[in-house]
Amino acid sequence: MAELSAVRHELRTRNLSGSFEEPQCMSPQKDEQQTLAVPFCGSIRGGLRPGKKITVMGVVNADPNRFDISLTCGCGDVALDMCVRFDDREVSRNACVSESWGEEERSIPYFPFIAEQPFRVEIHCDHPRFRVLVDGHQLFDFYHRVTPLTAIDTIQISGSLTITKLN
Repeated sequence: MAELSAVRHELRTRNLSGSFEEPQCMSPQKDEQQTLAVPFCGSIRGGLRPGKKITVMGVVNADPNRFDISLTCGCGDVALDMCVRFDDREVSRNACVSESWGEEERSIPYFPFIAEQPFRVEIHCDHPRFRVLVDGHQLFDFYHRVTPLTAIDTIQISGSLTITKLN
């Protein structure tokens, strides 16, 4: 958690104007060969609501340690912190409300991430929960601890990955 806190602090204190060009999550156009800089921090236009989906496509680095995908209320509460840890082959998730972390969840049916391989993470915002799929297969559900959902307006991504597309 200390490493993630350091990244969040860095994102809050430095100028990220390049990551906030549009007030929504953006990805390169099909004819562009660029990737999004990691760590990445971007806005989610209008916040989340039931029925909204966020898709992160990327490639795991060659010698990965971990990567994080977080949905936050600006630089405040963390609605979903998804931490992929390669040494332990686990995907932990948690939320931080009013500067207090809740109980971490770790149970997953399989570990879907492989070094140097592409992946597609879909985070579906449903009424009671986030439903997370990797490469089209359900990985876990995470019940909302932050309300209102519209306050969840920022996505932060850091760690051992390259982001190729973000919708």
